[in-house]
Amino acid sequence: MQQLLLDILPTPAPSLSNYLPGCNNELLHTLKHILNGQENERFVYLWGGSGCGKSHLLQAMIQHYHQKNNATNYFDCKTQPDFHFDSKLACVAVDDVDNLNPASQIKLFNLYNQIRDESNTVLLVSGKSPPAQLTLRQDLVTRLGWGLIYQIYELTDEEKKQAMKSHAINCGFNLPPEISCYLLRHGKRDLPSLIHTIDALNHYSLANKRQITVPLLRQLLQVSS
Repeated sequence: MQQLLLDILPTPAPSLSNYLPGCNNELLHTLKHILNGQENERFVYLWGGSGCGKSHLLQAMIQHYHQKNNATNYFDCKTQPDFHFDSKLACVAVDDVDNLNPASQIKLFNLYNQIRDESNTVLLVSGKSPPAQLTLRQDLVTRLGWGLIYQIYELTDEEKKQAMKSHAINCGFNLPPEISCYLLRHGKRDLPSLIHTIDALNHYSLANKRQITVPLLRQLLQVSS
């Protein structure tokens, strides 16, 4: 039982189609235009708090380029990556730029210049704050502000409830509203985690031949902790 939540269906791969935009429709349209070659700007910076969908969008863009057989690179700045440049790359994603140490900041600065001068690569970068508020090298901050800058607005609780309800209906079951309310009060509040828990709860309900209720959800969360 302890492994049940972890062994349930894997979380679906991030894509633009399974991203619920809420107030971020303009951003979503821009990213789709970039994929379709309808946007001339190649530098895009996304910012917002934890759980707002920054990583989802960067990974989704990388995935879409992969599906078109284009070369890409995804860098997680928590690992202090070595930013290598290849003019054949169609898209480079740099996630959580706030975490870069001084040495990695210099490497990213150089990457910006190489992409600008030597390729047609799309560069997507994410951070927790707008460029001007980042505590990074000033020359790198300038680069981060070169292109389009979008704040990602987190979904409201009502939008998250609707997303969970719609997901459950698409999976063939009805989700009692008290389940959504409980998860928003006691669970991880980002949408991918909420949806993953809903999927696990559905399977747990079927495996135990019990209706989906708050007590069943509590039991699932307890045995999975």
